[in-house]
Amino acid sequence: MASHHSEPLDPADADDPSDNNPELPCPSYHIVTKPGQLPVEFLEPSAAQKLVIGFDCEGVDLCRNGALCIMQLAFPDAVYLVDAIEGGKELIQACKPALESDHITKVIHDCKRDSEALYFQFGIKLHNVMDTQIAYSLIEEQEQEGKKMTSDDYNYISFVSLLADKRYCGILYPEKEEVRTLLRQDPNFWTIRPLSDMMVRAATDDVRFLLSIYAKMMEKLSKVSLWRLAVRSELYCRCFCLSDNQFADWSPLPPVPDDIEADVYVPEADILSVLDVPPGKMGRVIGRKGSTIMAVKECCKVEIHIGGAKGPPDRVCFPQPYLSEIIYSYWIVVLGFAKLLIQPCLNNEVVFIIGPEKEVRKAEAIFRGRMLEF
Repeated sequence: MASHHSEPLDPADADDPSDNNPELPCPSYHIVTKPGQLPVEFLEPSAAQKLVIGFDCEGVDLCRNGALCIMQLAFPDAVYLVDAIEGGKELIQACKPALESDHITKVIHDCKRDSEALYFQFGIKLHNVMDTQIAYSLIEEQEQEGKKMTSDDYNYISFVSLLADKRYCGILYPEKEEVRTLLRQDPNFWTIRPLSDMMVRAATDDVRFLLSIYAKMMEKLSKVSLWRLAVRSELYCRCFCLSDNQFADWSPLPPVPDDIEADVYVPEADILSVLDVPPGKMGRVIGRKGSTIMAVKECCKVEIHIGGAKGPPDRVCFPQPYLSEIIYSYWIVVLGFAKLLIQPCLNNEVVFIIGPEKEVRKAEAIFRGRMLEF
């Protein structure tokens, strides 16, 4: 395998050097162009052999209209780079049973765009996902219980920042920025064949730590948080996959588990709401210099999140008073536990709201009111 340059954090920077994670061994990798090159237990999911795998996708403008180029699957002993360009639609379709299976848990950091690409390009409904971005937020909420929450406490962390967190990995990932630079220079970077050493290394690094992070997070999550994680991950998988049937053919959301004690407070289940914004009305949804967003914040204890100081690559970091003056791909507002995502959707503009129903309904009412104003 190509040489690897991810760097463990200096033990001197750790709170407790004994807790600092050394760099994990580099797994072997396999470039897959035919279904038969994938493990049988993946191609044929079974209740008798449940799996947990790391998962990610790379592509050109990865979304409904982009091109999925590589799908990465991390197993404990190897990483499989599923080449969608060389293998074509037949190869990705061979993965459909696994990606939709209850018996295979897919560990991924921020599943929304990957799910959108799989759904619209291949008809795959990504299911049974453990989203580490959501898990991180829930763990932070657990640790802050009883304390006044700030916007930083609700932070939806970037993957690079998660890797650097000593509690989960403690690995620096400078090559991520190198790849981002290459993508800015050549948006078709992931279509280049044969795969270069850097492409293989970058694709492998995006998934090879996920199983270790998963194990550490699962130890920290309470039973209630595990349920909320399962529900919210399912909603994230479908939130950009709006179709005429309103998700009727997707798997049902996980119910409250029977093993949660009766005297334990269980938050209201999250829901997904989709608001169509009439042409020319998105400015009113945002408000002058973000005034509507601020109204939602005041009414619903809103926190605005952009994924850290700089934000992940598909978000835009902007000063809060100038929301309406920025061109952006999408942004996030958290209403209590609700998360608002605003993005262009086909030819219409759509507001997606995910969170407990009461918080979601409050936000809906404010936005609908703003859209009706003259």
